[in-house]
Amino acid sequence: MKVDRSRALYERACKTCPGGIHSNVRKNWQPLPLFYERGQGSHVWDVDGNEHIDYVLARGPLLLGHSPKPVLDAVRKQLDVGLMYAGQSPIEVDAAEKVVELVPCAEMVRFSNSGSEAVHGALRLARGVTGRMKVVRFEGQYHGWFDSAFWNYAPPLDKAGPRDDPTPIPVSRGQVATDSENLVIRPWNDLSLVEQAFQRYPGQIAAVKTEPIMCNMGGILPKPGFLEGLRELCTKHGALLIFDEVITGFRVSIGGAQQHFGVTPDLATFAKAMAGGFPVSAIAGKAEYMNAFGELTITHAGTYNSNAPCMAATVAALTALSENDAALLRHAHAMGKQLMDGIAKLAKDAGKQAHVRGVPPAFHVSFNETEEVVDYRTFQSRDKDAYARFWAALQENGVRTIPDGLWFVSTAHTQQDVDKTLEAVAKALKEV
Repeated sequence: MKVDRSRALYERACKTCPGGIHSNVRKNWQPLPLFYERGQGSHVWDVDGNEHIDYVLARGPLLLGHSPKPVLDAVRKQLDVGLMYAGQSPIEVDAAEKVVELVPCAEMVRFSNSGSEAVHGALRLARGVTGRMKVVRFEGQYHGWFDSAFWNYAPPLDKAGPRDDPTPIPVSRGQVATDSENLVIRPWNDLSLVEQAFQRYPGQIAAVKTEPIMCNMGGILPKPGFLEGLRELCTKHGALLIFDEVITGFRVSIGGAQQHFGVTPDLATFAKAMAGGFPVSAIAGKAEYMNAFGELTITHAGTYNSNAPCMAATVAALTALSENDAALLRHAHAMGKQLMDGIAKLAKDAGKQAHVRGVPPAFHVSFNETEEVVDYRTFQSRDKDAYARFWAALQENGVRTIPDGLWFVSTAHTQQDVDKTLEAVAKALKEV
């Protein structure tokens, strides 16, 4: 695979942009961070002309594929009449009504621009309406890069502390140690340890915050009864249950993971797939809590919140995903299921110990795990080097995936894409 033009652009970028990139997660690409110039449907082309079947999908936002026509048409129409007004526009009401129509917990909605912003707002809201400060969060889950949430995403096991009471560990230099004082860290999928936290801090826990599926770390599904148990504990102790549906929202099902599992949180955060590639996020939840924003007792603000072009993209994307009984989304699930089954079978036939977990539009592949994977610590038994070789071989064979093992599938992927991808998988498995 040629990378000459990417290399030249990267060298230029490093002179004016730290690391040559604008988001740290883009650094871990081999042989270097590549540059792309065009995307259409399920394919993307880099500046050297290499064509890739794309399972990165901008790390999740492109559930409708690259350059989805209904979304672009809606945005172009809005661009002709206005961008932002420092006031309200009819299209933002349409967008909010669409979210309320689709999402079980959504009685009211506040829009912002990124998943990190939405998480930050939801945590502030939970603390504000309960008058409590502590939040339970789970080891190995990612809730954005803001200081209040950026803890224990991938802590070194030799520093992580005991499993039943993990040590708060910041992810980045520059984080303030006192930000962890109101975080209660627990392993995922262990309801008894969450209950223990409520007993240890009676009347102090404002919320339990969780990804309903650990998409960012291993595609780990909740054990039967775990999410239901969190719901019961929060109700019993007067805390809010918050689902981080930044990845799962509108992807696992049209109503998100909460609809898929039949567990309704008090608040949920959304981003990525909800606007077809445009920067939109949302806090959605029960009116009794959300109204605090409207009463101005809890601040949520932003110059770019609910800007009209992004609201037009939201309406168009959610309409396309939900119409015809979510036919497009069901297609993405079907393509993803074929990939999951196909990768598992090819690995087995090749004598490789592969693990394929998650849900069809967002699944994870890893190798050589030595125990049942139910949380962050058990996931660390995987062979990272084996997957790195597999990932690099896939890229050489025209299949673009995320280096840590997460695969996103779009409504634009075709049977031909799946067949070609599995051919590439068969070749790449020889490197494992």
